[in-house]
Amino acid sequence: MKTVQLPGGEKVPALGIGTWMMGERAAARKEETESVRLGVELGLKLVDTAEMYGEGACESFLGEALAGLRDKVFLVSKVYPHNASRAGVIAACERSLKRLKTDRLDLYLLHWRGGVPLAETIIGFEHLKSQGKISHWGVSNFDTDDMNELYETPGGEGCVTNQVLYNLTRRGPEWDLIPWLQQHEMPLMAYSPIEQGRIKTGGALGEVAAKHGAKPFQVALAWALRYPGNIVIPKASRPEHMRENAGARDIKLDAEDLAKLDAAFPPPSRKRSLEML
Repeated sequence: MKTVQLPGGEKVPALGIGTWMMGERAAARKEETESVRLGVELGLKLVDTAEMYGEGACESFLGEALAGLRDKVFLVSKVYPHNASRAGVIAACERSLKRLKTDRLDLYLLHWRGGVPLAETIIGFEHLKSQGKISHWGVSNFDTDDMNELYETPGGEGCVTNQVLYNLTRRGPEWDLIPWLQQHEMPLMAYSPIEQGRIKTGGALGEVAAKHGAKPFQVALAWALRYPGNIVIPKASRPEHMRENAGARDIKLDAEDLAKLDAAFPPPSRKRSLEML
């Protein structure tokens, strides 16, 4: 399994599991549980969720789906901006821990910028670290200016990752955000790496997939993994899709492949505002 090193030295899987909209339909619960457990078995041991997902339903689902597996996974959750005050983030974390049936999070993220000053959120995060409730903290949906502001805030250098929308059709972060993160040796965590299944699977993507005996979405994941500092968290609600996601680790894209994908999905030629889903 390819790994990515967090600031501080801890290594985490480069390919993990996203869970947005999982645990919200009773009819799908058994299959989703099987998929998550299979993913962990296949080495996709970074599992990402958020209190926003189903207003806690996803965390509750994972609390059951990961039964007996907690010590094998790197568990990530996210706090709502309106809960990110000094006291609010502590209370929100406690609720997430209860739903997830665990005593700690490996990584806790501020889901996006809100009205609470970053200094307050950082104090709350650091308190949770001192209590052993979280091991690391980071941010999500922060653009380059946000990251600069974070680093200018006391304690802001404690951030270990920035989770953003990044895939073949959403390449804006390459303009200045990814260079900023690389300069600060901070991983980017890419969510919706196949654009929720909407990336065009024909043309260049299909051709590269055929060359490698792979499926187009596997190539899209391999492309997102091409940077050494990227963590990629696709969702797979069905076991067969989880196996496909895991197979992306074995695809090695060459210069010809990357050039073909660049022609079909051009990199940014100017600064673009960070996009969110």
